[in-house]
Order: sequence, then C-alpha cells, then structure tokens
Amino acid sequence: MTIPVLRPPGPLLVFGGPYSNLQALTALKAEAGRLGLPPASVLCTGDVVAYAADPGPCVDLVRAWGIPVLAGNVEEQLGAGADDCGCGYDEGTACDALAARWYRHADAAMTPAMRAWMRGLPQRMVVEMAGRCLAVLHGAASAINRFLFPSAPDADLAGELDLAARQVGGCDGVIAGHSGMPFTQVLPDGRLWHNAGVIGMPPDDGTPRVWYALLTPGPDGLRIEHRPLSYDHAGAAAAMRAAGLPEGYAACLETGLWPTDDTLPPAERLIRGQRRDPSPRVWPSKGTPRPVCPDAA
Repeated sequence: MTIPVLRPPGPLLVFGGPYSNLQALTALKAEAGRLGLPPASVLCTGDVVAYAADPGPCVDLVRAWGIPVLAGNVEEQLGAGADDCGCGYDEGTACDALAARWYRHADAAMTPAMRAWMRGLPQRMVVEMAGRCLAVLHGAASAINRFLFPSAPDADLAGELDLAARQVGGCDGVIAGHSGMPFTQVLPDGRLWHNAGVIGMPPDDGTPRVWYALLTPGPDGLRIEHRPLSYDHAGAAAAMRAAGLPEGYAACLETGLWPTDDTLPPAERLIRGQRRDPSPRVWPSKGTPRPVCPDAA
C-alpha cells in the first residue's frame, strides 16, 4: 500500500481525536478557515469517532471537508465491524467498561459507506516540511493503540522513531495521536516526537479547553505551537447526556477532568487537574535540507 506524502505549501494544522464531538469539530473547522488554511493543510491523526454524541455527523463533516485523515484504532475497528474499540484499555478497568457503552452508540450510527471510508484510510502518512520528513501514525509505530504520554522515556520514543523510520523509508520525527495529551519532545539526537493532542476531550488539566497544533516552516526550522481551542462544550455535554452516554465523559467536557486515571503513568497522575499551556518551540532545520521524502511506496 502506498503511503501518502503530504507537502503543505505553508503552515500545517494538526489535530487528533474529534471523538464524535461535533461542536469541537465545527469550531476547529472554523478556526482553520480563520487561519486561511485549505483542506490540504489540515491533518487529522485519527479517532474521528469515539466518546461523544455525534459519530455520524462528525464522519460526514470530515469527509465533506476533504482533509487528510489517518486511521485511528476506532476507525480500524468500526471499519472491520469489530465488537470493541481496540483502544488498548486493560480488561476490567473503568475505561474498558465505559468504552463498551460509547462504542455501541458509535457502531449503531455507522453506515456501510462510512465503514468503507474507514477501511480505506491509511495507517501511515509522511509529512515533508522545512526540509524534514515526519512519519504520521496514530498511537505508536509498534501498535496503533499504544499510549505514549509526555513522561515517556526518551528510550521509548527513540525505539518507536527507529521503527517508524523503517516503516516509511526514513524520517526525522513523528506526528502522533491517541494519548489525548498535547506534547512535543526533541530527543538528544535531535529527532522529534510531536502529539497535537485531541479536540474531542480536554487533556485532564482541569479546563474545558481542547488542543490542536500549528506547524509553520521558517528560516530557522519548524515552529511548533500547541494552541487551545474553545468551543460549545456545554452543548456537547448536553448532547451526550441526551444520548444516554456515560456521565463521566460528559462531565469531563465541562470540568476538564477525565473520569478515571486508568491509562495514566504515575507522572501524569501527579499533575491531574493542573492547567497546562505548552510553550511554542522551534525544531531546527538540518544543515542540508532534504529536498523530498524517501520513497514511501
């Protein structure tokens, strides 16, 4: 299968996990319009469908928008007609039990055309910007549903970067999703791991804000900004309650607190509810810019 190569002519807006949150997705689309970004300059890292109330309308909006979309684990599962979300939750945990409820809601809303679209989504992409090549994946190179959070050791990220490079024919960094938390790490060897966060759920920081990223090429390298997005979170929570979805996730849209810390490493558990505002940073250009990405066919 050919791996799509994206070469945006200017800034690239990256976002993950709309999670069936139509209010957030609509706000993000309006933000892209405000920034003057065409569909080819907007990238979704997957999980268009998940926790919230409007799976069908979110799929319709993304498809009509025409942006590049990576397959998330939920698209992979729904496309295959699987019985669960494949999120990577440990069996018997609170997350596992809650997922069974929202996944049934999402599964019931899918049409054959939506499932076919999901089956056709790529599991890898490559972005070429500022003389760099970035592999785009959902969770990790080793598993679509591996959770990698800001506290992930450099060695873990380096191992995943090595594997991603082998999968796409070479890369200088990774754009990922899945974990729901925005973060950017530059490893000691200069390689990048970037997670734009998600727009369907706040990142457990005690605020209702959700996050996307703007990557802008410049003379010194690639400027990476994590940007908050405000939207009608009260309306999204009300829609979830009206649909009979888990209250914990509906409340999360309002409080900014996840209903459980099942997936969190110790470091992230210690800072639950603490407001976070990631600072912009510049990922320096290479001495000799790469003119094109490796052949990813």
